[in-house]
Amino acid sequence: MFMLLVSAYSALIAFLELEYWKLSKASYISNLSLLHQLLGFVLSLLLVFRTNTAYDRWWEGRKLWGGLVNNSRNLALKLSAMLSKDDEENRSFFRKTIPAYAFALRDHLRSEKTRTEIFDRDTHEHILKQIDRQKHIPNQVAGMIYERVQQLYKEEKITGEQLIFLNTELSSFTDICGACERIKNTPIPFSYSVFIKKFIFFYIMTLPLGHVFDLGYLIIPVVAFVFYVMASLELIAEEIEDPFGGDPNDVPTDKISDNIQNSISELI
Repeated sequence: MFMLLVSAYSALIAFLELEYWKLSKASYISNLSLLHQLLGFVLSLLLVFRTNTAYDRWWEGRKLWGGLVNNSRNLALKLSAMLSKDDEENRSFFRKTIPAYAFALRDHLRSEKTRTEIFDRDTHEHILKQIDRQKHIPNQVAGMIYERVQQLYKEEKITGEQLIFLNTELSSFTDICGACERIKNTPIPFSYSVFIKKFIFFYIMTLPLGHVFDLGYLIIPVVAFVFYVMASLELIAEEIEDPFGGDPNDVPTDKISDNIQNSISELI
């Protein structure tokens, strides 16, 4: 739609300058092409910085969720080795709660309700009762894992050395959550994004004025293509600057959470 409007605008400018006003290349308005060359360089730098900044946020979010996968598996491997084979109660608890943290973090970052249905409602009803939807849900799930590990230590099912051995993975959950919240709650300044949009708008609107004398009616597809490239870069940056949504270009937190659940079910 916008490309059609830009094309129609370019056609109107070309008709007015070439057919109606019959301006020549010697007119002062043709000097706008020099201005566009200077502004085009500045605009390209701004768009590159904008896109790189957005991609850095996306890639950092992807690395954080990759770390969550590794730490969840490491925790499951350690607990599986430490717990006795016949301790099905504790094994079942960790089999549910470790993946639950990934789902809780995913929905927390999307500002949705936590997916508590991954718990077995029959055997883990007491866990559901501890979840307060009005409070920080990932912290509550992490707290339940901490409490159960401490309970294992008090019951002498794990030693003090093993408790220290588990601390790295346990503390990494909160670290990953905090880093994801930092990305989520610190968007790119709105004024910066608005400035680039205005810059692109005025650049495109003035582009046909000076270049129509060199390109003639070919200015129509040229302006439409330039608009498509610049607008696409800005839209891509907007799409990926918040990497924890449910859009196709965001970090695939749904798939990662499912992979964590499948891996934990196999390990414990």
